[in-house]
Amino acid sequence: MDWIGQYNYYVVFFLMMTGFYVVVARGNLVKKIVGLNIFQSSVFLLYISMGKVDEGTAPIIVAGEAIYSNPLPHVLILTAIVVGVATTALGLALAVRIKEAYGTIEEDEIHEQDDDW
Repeated sequence: MDWIGQYNYYVVFFLMMTGFYVVVARGNLVKKIVGLNIFQSSVFLLYISMGKVDEGTAPIIVAGEAIYSNPLPHVLILTAIVVGVATTALGLALAVRIKEAYGTIEEDEIHEQDDDW
């Protein structure tokens, strides 16, 4: 029954594979960006899961406390969230520009138009 205690890793794996599938299988650029966000969320959950220490407290020195959780993974995730939002905004802005230039955001239709040149 040890695998029940590791359910967070199963959730991470499911989200990671779902995001990867959406990126690979879909031709719509906006759906690809959503897939990347799902994949990115799974990485956030993985880092947060690994950063949690059972019975650990905040790293504030208090008499009687000996087990502390490391705050570094959480700080890195906050930074990654900001970078992820900026990357998503850039991807969506590029999708808008591609829509204006090609009239579509479907990957195969964009390739067809490029092949015609």
